[in-house]
Amino acid sequence: LVSDTATQATERQAPSSTRVLDAVIGILAAAFGVAVGTLLAAFMGPQFAPIEVVASTAIDIPPAEVKEWATSTFGTATKSIVVAVVIVAVVAISAWAGVRSRRRPMLGAQVMLIAGVVGAVAALLRPVDSILAPIPALAAGLAAAIALLLMMRMSTREVITVTDDGTSSPQFELDRRGVLLGMGGVAVVGAVAFAGARWVTNRASAVASRVSTLLPTPTEPLAPLPTGVQAPVAGMTPFVTPNPDFYRIDTAVIVPQVDAQDWSLTFDGMVRRPFTITYADLLQMPMVERDVTIMCVSNPIGGDLIGTARWTGTPLMPLLERAGIEAGADQLLSTSVDGWTCSTPLDGLGDAEPLLAIGMNGEPLPIDHGFPVRMIIPGLYGFISATKWVTRIQATTYAAEPAYWTVRGWATDAPVLTGSRIDLPKGDVAAGANVIAGVAWAMAGDGISRVEVSIDEGPWLEATLAEQPTPRTWRQWWIDWEATPGRHGIVVRATNGLGETQTSEIRDVVPSGATGYDMRVIDVV
Repeated sequence: LVSDTATQATERQAPSSTRVLDAVIGILAAAFGVAVGTLLAAFMGPQFAPIEVVASTAIDIPPAEVKEWATSTFGTATKSIVVAVVIVAVVAISAWAGVRSRRRPMLGAQVMLIAGVVGAVAALLRPVDSILAPIPALAAGLAAAIALLLMMRMSTREVITVTDDGTSSPQFELDRRGVLLGMGGVAVVGAVAFAGARWVTNRASAVASRVSTLLPTPTEPLAPLPTGVQAPVAGMTPFVTPNPDFYRIDTAVIVPQVDAQDWSLTFDGMVRRPFTITYADLLQMPMVERDVTIMCVSNPIGGDLIGTARWTGTPLMPLLERAGIEAGADQLLSTSVDGWTCSTPLDGLGDAEPLLAIGMNGEPLPIDHGFPVRMIIPGLYGFISATKWVTRIQATTYAAEPAYWTVRGWATDAPVLTGSRIDLPKGDVAAGANVIAGVAWAMAGDGISRVEVSIDEGPWLEATLAEQPTPRTWRQWWIDWEATPGRHGIVVRATNGLGETQTSEIRDVVPSGATGYDMRVIDVV
């Protein structure tokens, strides 16, 4: 696109004042490429979008220790931070490529092509079985390279200069009109591509599907929760976590958009009768309601990666019985629509009463939480039980099919450990009558039987317990505190229905959940 003569002359005469413009041209070229790749991905699946695959792979590559540090430090913002880092890197690299292209146009184009190849490799590393996965990233790199060369060519014009002796020589200078036309054209086409991608994605998005979904009446409905489940303490955590406030931890950078009409779930692997069901099939099955607290294994002591909801769904065990699991299988390997895998031990699974959930707190599942269908298995940490957007369940063995977190050093069997948390007070308080309150949970035995609080390393004081509708939910507790001025340390511990008190031993979340007492330091003024 750029002649050798123009390139050589540009290398000799490009003024430094164009560097900012060239950087903008590089960034615009990269944005154009991303727009083209995103448009292609809109037809193939949003998970194939260039920024998505690179960010997702960046999340997958680090060792478990780094992932855990990121989750504990940034919580639900981790994925947004990774996406931001990827975008900043793309901007910086493309700006540099634009500046270098003024003197060496092909160098900038090569950088864009290499970036596309990097994105294609990242797509191949994703756990999505599709040979088409690299196409959007490769198309993005090619489109960015062409756009960069085009804008560089249009931004330069040849001027014939005649010297005193009558000879003429070509000179090359910035063509302002060409700059406007080139950059304007790329920007307009890129914007149309982005808009088209958004239109296609929204058209096929799960939003309309979720809005049109009506939950069937459960065959086993639950009565409304008694008022006694909520501690009578101002500012206390709600017993039922509102859907917008429910924690979300998963590996999906872009939330999968699944239309319920297109969803299906296959049961296969070590089974005698493999089969597939649709969402319409699922709606015809008996529906139950269950109040269940679920927790992420990455929840630190005192953390908020835990919540309680009333889930609506169909029991999973009858479907497994229909499939007929063969002898020798020791796990269920469930797969999300984006390729993420989860291993669940088969031993004792029936006692947990697992669900294929379609509703959450009286609504169809929020898209962020797995619409149209997810798994809920009480008593197990989410990384081995709570597959969102589930599309396949295999009966297999741990040796044959290690799951996503298994190969990263996490446990294969991780029951939720007995624990407790201090929620109040949240900060400094005035001297006098106060209340210390929080939540506790235990999936063993009959739930929480006792919660105790120690103030300033004093004796353990038994707290008052709110009602617990089922052992599979957390339980609220509180204790009156006549606070005196000064700094005070508060510690809490819980005991389950088997008489087992949570351990004070401090243990990291890896590989099967954190242990230790939650402690707070409160200044009383």
